Amino acid sequence: MPGSVIMLNGASSSGKSTIARAAQRLLPTAFWHYSIDHLLQAGILPRTRIDSGEFLWTELRPGFFEGFHRSIPALVEAGNSLIVEHIIETREWMDRLAFLLAGYDVFMVGVHCPLAELERREIARGDRRIGEAKADFETAHLCCEYDLTLNGMDDAYASAEKLIAGWQSRSASGALSRMAAGVVDALSARSLVGINRL
Repeated sequence: MPGSVIMLNGASSSGKSTIARAAQRLLPTAFWHYSIDHLLQAGILPRTRIDSGEFLWTELRPGFFEGFHRSIPALVEAGNSLIVEHIIETREWMDRLAFLLAGYDVFMVGVHCPLAELERREIARGDRRIGEAKADFETAHLCCEYDLTLNGMDDAYASAEKLIAGWQSRSASGALSRMAAGVVDALSARSLVGINRL
């Protein structure tokens, strides 16, 4: 039986990771915490050769993110439930995710945070390129509909409890279902990257 997805979307430094970790501890069933950062921290990329210019990140990046997007339904189809944190940068990414995840149990959550606080956290973290938070702030929520929105300034456990309450009372026709229907109506499967779901 397929698992479920709780998708946390928001700018870098908005609080997605802390909310995801708190929710993972409180949810009544087992959920993976899954993100781009986890893949990067695992060292899967040939970072030294990218940094030296031998491999161009601009050429590798599209396939990296397409692989990440395709991996979500693959893991869910295998019976795993996921808390996915992401920064959905473009309409194309959102359409692609809606297409790949159509028919699955997906709960869309937007994590919002004031720009000034994002920039403060970005500097304090020291592991982010300065300016990323502002760029994300301006684009991350433009292409998404949500079942729930959270304030990244709130206590992580209070946000996790709100998230779980919303997830437990979710309807079958949530935000992802509505977005997926729009994708199917507007585009053929061939117009997206890849003809098959996976």
